[in-house]
Amino acid sequence: MKHDRQYHGGVERLRSPERLGLLDVDRVVNLSLQGIGAKEMLDVGTGSAIFAEAFARQGLTAAGVDANPEMVEAASRFVPQGEFRLAPAEALPYPDGSFDLVFMGVVLHEADDPLKALQEARRVARLRVAVLEWPATEDSHGPPMADRLTPERVHSLAGEAGFVQISTHQLPHVNLFLMEVGAGIPD
Repeated sequence: MKHDRQYHGGVERLRSPERLGLLDVDRVVNLSLQGIGAKEMLDVGTGSAIFAEAFARQGLTAAGVDANPEMVEAASRFVPQGEFRLAPAEALPYPDGSFDLVFMGVVLHEADDPLKALQEARRVARLRVAVLEWPATEDSHGPPMADRLTPERVHSLAGEAGFVQISTHQLPHVNLFLMEVGAGIPD
């Protein structure tokens, strides 16, 4: 499946210390896991597996998909115990309810069909989908303004995808959206 909007920069740029600081990786991982007791996670649009690697450090079994074969190869190098596959966010190659947590790290804005990507994430998630996005403000990092998703747009897409409980965490340089799949998940 051809995927029109994908990252074409190098692995080094994805893993630069400056970018890692902006992504607030440890805080994002902790917030994503808070209150759900996750054991398995899927990193959609894994890139060089920055987040899959961080979740694996927390003891989770990590898997990932990316539409770029070079990124799948890089992810496998950085997280050799993980399972990484070539696939777009809109067509995840897993059965329903395969993962406790599905994580989408600064990738929803790159999806050819963001609604379909969220529907697929919800389909394969048992407990939660976590979506990390750059804020819809002009700054020197992240995608062009035209590609950014406002919190209102993310909430609207999440509602259309069938999520009823959605929380937003505004961090200094990114926004984290937690979308609950199961009933009775604590805040």
